[in-house]
Amino acid sequence: MWSPSSKKGRGRTWATIDPSKEETLPIEDRWWGSGQKPDSEEDATIHPFKVETTDEELNDLFRRLDQARFTEPLEDSCFCYGINSVYLRKVVSYWRNQFNWKKQVEVLNKFPQFKTKIDGACVHFLHVKPPHLPEGHSAKPLLMVHGWPGSFYEFYKVIPLLTDPAGHGLSDEHIFEVICPSIPGYGFSEAPHKKGFDSVCAASIFYKLMLRLGFHEFYAQGGDWGWLIGTNLAQIAPNHVKGLHLNLVSVLNMRFTQLLSILLGRYFPGLFGFQKEDVKRMFPFLKKGLYKMLMESGYAHIQATKPDTVGCGLNDSPVGLAAYILEKFSTWTDPEYRKLEDGGLERKYTLDDLLTNVMIYWVSGCMISAMRFYKENIGKGIGTQKHAKLPVRVPTGVASFPNEVMHTPRSWAQKKYTNIITFNFMPQGGHFAAFEEPELMAADIQQFVGKVEREECWREMRK
Repeated sequence: MWSPSSKKGRGRTWATIDPSKEETLPIEDRWWGSGQKPDSEEDATIHPFKVETTDEELNDLFRRLDQARFTEPLEDSCFCYGINSVYLRKVVSYWRNQFNWKKQVEVLNKFPQFKTKIDGACVHFLHVKPPHLPEGHSAKPLLMVHGWPGSFYEFYKVIPLLTDPAGHGLSDEHIFEVICPSIPGYGFSEAPHKKGFDSVCAASIFYKLMLRLGFHEFYAQGGDWGWLIGTNLAQIAPNHVKGLHLNLVSVLNMRFTQLLSILLGRYFPGLFGFQKEDVKRMFPFLKKGLYKMLMESGYAHIQATKPDTVGCGLNDSPVGLAAYILEKFSTWTDPEYRKLEDGGLERKYTLDDLLTNVMIYWVSGCMISAMRFYKENIGKGIGTQKHAKLPVRVPTGVASFPNEVMHTPRSWAQKKYTNIITFNFMPQGGHFAAFEEPELMAADIQQFVGKVEREECWREMRK
């Protein structure tokens, strides 16, 4: 493996890393099924899966929607107090009277889906192969991991651009075979039955999934929890992950120079490796950093401490569930949308898309188990686990979207990700990048993979 030097110059200087001396994370081998682990060997069969919903389930949903209670919002409060119930009434009316879930189920089932049992948990995943490959081409396996409160559905618009780029007017230099699992406890993946299922455990399961599918070398992509799971995956299997592409990067351990850059970076950006765009996104730090984080992290405190309490209400009320999820799709897409009565939700998404994501949570009943993932990760202490202290040396690409909840400059990120080969400031977009800006996301993945492949060819020529 090769790592770029941090020195500036006309070209890159590359240093060899001995994989045998690289510290890695151990693979988690634990039983997440109910009860004791059986003595018999686990069934590794991969079964086809399709989303299905009964009329009884839909009638129950309609009954709950019809009986919803609303509280009038404060005058001119828009989305500043959370979701605005005037707009929420509109969403519920559309959900009850116009939204066609059966049609959306057909949309969900247009991509091949499967389930397989790994470490006692039944894991759901998409496996989308290219419709055709030009002669001399081979598909590159790409694992794409979602986060909260999203789902595998976030990737439905970007998958065709990756698996069939030529069919969408894009270059077919790199064609992908996409594997998109649901994190255990999310969507149609079984929830862990034991305490302790964190991002390292999820990464271990996804690594085993890729091996089971026959992929010993692959790319990984993620944002939100997908960022951390992908990072852990690169730490577990650095010789198997060819490249890691992220649309969110967070630093769990702040060093003195990073803390100092918060104080002085606005005035001496070059001293800390900041670019103009970094300064624009970060400062004034009290407003764009600390205050913004305090405003947007209340949910995380709840979910990292007592997820089941709030989760019970959300799992019982479809209107409550929609309110909780849709508020995040508003503010995390663009914080300025708080000033709008409709939260700007239909500026970037359709109600069909938004409600399809909500319905995945509703019909699977997964909200509580999805929220528990925060307690299993954050509840152990931020920056205290082994993975927080280990660097990532696999080739890394970062797509930095301007409306992400928190901005991490490259100079901070490269302390953790020592082999960043692309770091691009995206022109628009927020937290749910693949859902909101699929074309930008696909282009950035293509550029990153192209650079990894070229550098790999260069290394082979040097041998």
